[in-house]
This record gives sequence, structure tokens and C-alpha cells, in this order.
Amino acid sequence: MEETEVVVIGAGQAGLSGAYFLRRYGFEPVVLDAADGAGGAWRHRSPSLTMDKVHGIFDLPGIARPPGVDGRRPAAEVVPAYYAAYEDELGLDVVRPVRVASVRHGDGGRLVIGTDTGEWSARAVINATGTWTRPHWPYYPGAPDFAGRQLHYAGYRGPEEFAGRRVIVVGGGASAMHVLSEIAGVAATTAWVTRRPPVFRDDDFGENARRDAVALVEARVRAGLPPQSVVSVTGLGYSTVVREALAKGALERLPMFRRITADGVTWSDGLHLEADTIVWATGFRSALDHLAPLRLREPGGGIKVDGTQAVREPALQLVGYGPSASTIGANRAGRAAARNVRGYLARQAA
Repeated sequence: MEETEVVVIGAGQAGLSGAYFLRRYGFEPVVLDAADGAGGAWRHRSPSLTMDKVHGIFDLPGIARPPGVDGRRPAAEVVPAYYAAYEDELGLDVVRPVRVASVRHGDGGRLVIGTDTGEWSARAVINATGTWTRPHWPYYPGAPDFAGRQLHYAGYRGPEEFAGRRVIVVGGGASAMHVLSEIAGVAATTAWVTRRPPVFRDDDFGENARRDAVALVEARVRAGLPPQSVVSVTGLGYSTVVREALAKGALERLPMFRRITADGVTWSDGLHLEADTIVWATGFRSALDHLAPLRLREPGGGIKVDGTQAVREPALQLVGYGPSASTIGANRAGRAAARNVRGYLARQAA
């Protein structure tokens, strides 16, 4: 078992932000990352998601992205390269690939991080495991009987494989917009289905609006409820992919179907739509199973968090959870988590 002061779990935007501010406060964190290279979830995105299509990439703290990046380049290439250069320039101690299996209480108030390569004992932990590894597949009656193909957005790799297919895209966020903007005109037919009517916003969604959106999501996790996606409170802006989908006539929204059949989907009013492919662009859930030994869950199903502080465990900070699960809040959360770690360790030493 290796002992250290602070461990950061995850090297996506929130984790790197937390590590940066820890360094600013005089700590040398060990960063554990499950991937075999830099980039966090960005390294797994579709090659068709180019830089001119992404709905928001924020610079990491301290080192800006190189200017003049070709907008036609895949984000899965550009962002990981930026993150790798960031790690190198800061000299961060990123250990990978390391899969964290558990975090449990150890001696003297320490937390023990169990992994597939050994154990670390830390006085404080910043958890930044994000959501990408937990795609959400909602259940609908008849799903096992569907004779066609079902895939989650996490497995989407571009429009070519949908040529001539009859496709239903489920979901009301940026992922659904990305898919629809690309497969419309390639697929034989497309249909867009959401649980709630989408809300499009035509303002510039400035700093104050972004902070208000983050605050709404933050209120849920402070109450111990499972977090909602940020887009559920921000609505959809007229991004490149939204404009492309609109131009192709792909955003004629249908309400959620009642049942999946062998050859399509059916609504309560008897409407039936034939399909051979369903794309579930239904988001992700927080990847927090490794924290189960700490017993953090509240009766409402979530983990109660005050800012980034896990209320039930003072040695643990959660970033990339709730409001900081998007690029809007990740850097601010990294700073807050590092500040909380500094305060907590100072109190322990007093």
C-alpha cells in the first residue's frame, strides 16, 4: 500500500482541474486514471464529432488550448492531445491505466483506494470519475423483442453505418442533436422521440445564465437527490448540429412511445412506426459504484453534496458529479474541491 496526502480519481477535465489547484496549494496529488491515455471521455467520442460541432469545450486552468485548431479535426484527437500536453507541462503524477474498484475507510481517518494494480492510502480524495462509463439505457416494454439494432450514443461512430436504415433517436440533449444532424439524409428515415417537449433558447447563454443553470442542478445534489443533466435546465442552444438538424428537417419531435415491438415502436393512441434501429441518446449516470463502501447514499437515491464536499465523508470531494458533470462547472468545481481539501487537512493537523 502506497501512502500519500491526496489522490485524485479520474483525469478528465474535472480531475485535471482539481489536480492543478491542489498543486497551486502546495500538494503533490497522485492522479489515478482508468484509460490508457490522456483525454478523459473525449478520447471515446465519435470520429464524426469534429471541433466545429462540439457544444462546449472549456480551457483547463492555467494553460489555454493552442489557437487556430482546424474545426474539421475530430474532438477525440484534439482534446486528448491538449490534455496530454497539459499533464506533461504541469508534471502531474498520472498513473494509468488503473481501475479503481473501491474506496473504503482506513486507519486514522484515511481513505484506502483499492485498484487492479494495488492500493493507495490517502488523507483526502477528489473523485472525478465522471459519467461516460455508465450510459443510461431506460427500460421500455418490449425492448427485448426488438428484431433490429439498439445502441447507446456512447457507441455511436458516425452516420455511414445507418445508410438505408429506419432510425429512431431517443433523447432531448446535445447527443441526440449530433446524431440527427448526421444521419438525416443518410438513413432511409429518421424519427426523434423525447419524454418532454424540447426547449430551444436563442440567447447567447452568457456567464450569468450558465451559473444559474449550474445552481439549479447543484440544489438537487445538496438535497441528496440524484442529479439531473445540465441540459435539462439550460435547454438547447442553436449550435452547429442543431442548425444542421433543423435544415435537414430532422427535428419534428414525437412524444415518448409506449412500447417497443419487433419491428418498431407503438404509441398509446395506436400509432405505429416501423424501425430497424433505435439510438438511445439518453445520457449517462455518475460512475460512483466504487464509493459504495463509504455508504454515502441518501434515502432520495443521491449523494448529498455541499459544493463539492461529500456531506457524509469530510475526506472526500466529488467533482464531475451533478453541476460539475459538464464543461460548464468542472473548472470551478476543481478549484473548490482543492480549496476544501486544503481546509480539511489544515483542520486535521491543528
